[in-house]
Amino acid sequence: MDIIFIDDLRVTTLIGIYPREKAMPQTVEISLQIGCSTASAGASDDIHDTIDYAVVVDRLRAELGARHFNLLEKLAEHVALLLLDDFGATWVRVSIAKLGMMRGVRRVGVVIERSASA
Repeated sequence: MDIIFIDDLRVTTLIGIYPREKAMPQTVEISLQIGCSTASAGASDDIHDTIDYAVVVDRLRAELGARHFNLLEKLAEHVALLLLDDFGATWVRVSIAKLGMMRGVRRVGVVIERSASA
C-alpha cells in the first residue's frame, strides 16, 4: 500500500464543549496519512488516477468551517469517513490537535486509524 500524506494542515472550525468554544472558531492542526495505490498515477502521470491532495484540503476546509464538533474524536471520525467513503482511501491515519489549549501544553489531540474493510 502506498501513502499520500498531508502534514500540519491548519483548519478553522468550531470545536469544543465549553460555551466559548461553541461561539469562537479555533484553529486545529491536522495530519493525514491516506492509504491507496498510486501505481496507476505513477504509470500515467495523471492526477485523475490518484487522490488529489489539493481537493482533499479544499474539501476539509469547506466542511470543517461549516460545522461544530464537541470532541476531537468525532472530528477525527468525520475526517476518516470522508477520506474512506468520498475519496476511496483504503486506510487512513488521522491526527488532529488543538493548539495552546492548556497552560504549559503546546498541543492536545487524538490519532485514529481506520480502514475501508472495518
